[in-house]
Amino acid sequence: MPVSRLARYAWGLLAYTIFVILFGAWVRITGSGAGCGEHWPTCHGEIVPRAPELETIIEFTHRLTSGVYGILVIILLIAVIRRTSRGHLARVTAWLTLLFTITEALVGARLVLLGLVADNSSIDRAVWMAVHLINTSFLTGSLAACCWSLSRNYRPRRPRFVDSRTRWVTLASLVGLVLVGVSGAVTALGDTLFPVAEVGTSVMERVASDQSIGAHFLQKLRILHPVIAVGVGALLLGASQLLAAWVPRKDIEILARTVSYGVVLQITVGVVNIMLSAPGWMQIIHLLCGTGLWIAVVLLAVAVRFEPCD
Repeated sequence: MPVSRLARYAWGLLAYTIFVILFGAWVRITGSGAGCGEHWPTCHGEIVPRAPELETIIEFTHRLTSGVYGILVIILLIAVIRRTSRGHLARVTAWLTLLFTITEALVGARLVLLGLVADNSSIDRAVWMAVHLINTSFLTGSLAACCWSLSRNYRPRRPRFVDSRTRWVTLASLVGLVLVGVSGAVTALGDTLFPVAEVGTSVMERVASDQSIGAHFLQKLRILHPVIAVGVGALLLGASQLLAAWVPRKDIEILARTVSYGVVLQITVGVVNIMLSAPGWMQIIHLLCGTGLWIAVVLLAVAVRFEPCD
């Protein structure tokens, strides 16, 4: 397929990636992670479950969408190899997308086979949820970079020289946002297993309840996410403006502005999520905005490191 069609296919795959991520969050929110029992890749030991319950349908559907996703990633990689020259950024990122798709499946399998789903509230589950989030971030970031490189036709060569201050700012932004995502994943797990107090309870009362002696560690950690998010949000606002000033180019200016708007939107959605006591649908919206912000920051980092031909 021509590069223009290939770029559209890649962007469509990125949209599908976001759908699969949100579907996975819905599996957690509905407690359907154990819908297929401790079996993988089969469901209750069967290829197709018979007379499934609702939880089984949800989990099995998620597995089907994930399986289709793997096939679509392989198609992308083959097309990129055929349509781009050796050393093109799209080739590297397409290979990385496949790699992180495989590790994503392995992490998901581990969660299921070890029973780290449904009502499991162990430290092991929290750790692997964090690992899951990091891998998902790398996956979406790699695919987003592939989409961008195909659309902008970045030069098939090594990154141009970027001074140390620019490298450190982009690295700090990416690491900071991953940290926000990790704390958010652990917090979302806590919100699912230990629902926040009903609407009407003051924030301070909720904090006091979470930090009480008998509270679970997932409840105690809940306070960290908003604190980290605000701090990293401030970092991103400053970093995006600095990068736009240091590398004066139209595409970077647009991406920097997108990141700034994304930070404001995400923090606003986060506040609303807290005020509404983190209902499932609001967690989905929060995750959607967070994924969009992560993609924008990744694209900004790519744009700073590479120059388009056009």
